[in-house]
Amino acid sequence: MKEFTHFDQHGNAVMVDVTDKQVTVRTAVARGEIRVSSQILQAVKNRQVKKGDVLGVAQVAGIMGTKQTSSLIPMCHPLNIQKCSVDFEIDEEHSKIVAICMVKTEGKTGVEMEALTGVSAALLTIYDMCKAIDKRMEMGNIHLVEKTGGKSGDFQYDR
Repeated sequence: MKEFTHFDQHGNAVMVDVTDKQVTVRTAVARGEIRVSSQILQAVKNRQVKKGDVLGVAQVAGIMGTKQTSSLIPMCHPLNIQKCSVDFEIDEEHSKIVAICMVKTEGKTGVEMEALTGVSAALLTIYDMCKAIDKRMEMGNIHLVEKTGGKSGDFQYDR
């Protein structure tokens, strides 16, 4: 089992020292979903939600979320994100919207937390914009799909 790197020898929380790490190209892709009523799904698809273009606003929120990750997660390093995209898949059969966030940078630390934060912000925005229609939405299955770069190498979710 790997040792935890966010604690010093006394058990105090610390930000990991990345001074000696190599700069590499790093990418991460995360995804998550929100289960919604058929009424919400149709309103989102047809752009009939009174608050506006739900997926357009959620896309911007996801991108903004990636850029704010170090402000939200205490031990995350501020990163110069060089590319970010947030895309959506509408799954009518299961009445859900899937959010996928891809983040890329050149740096000394990875962008997994940024991708996960981007997905979370996008899903929360969908909830916020649709809660007047039905508050019984469920967010979940948020996970890292893949990451590349860095000392630990590549990762591919294979459940």
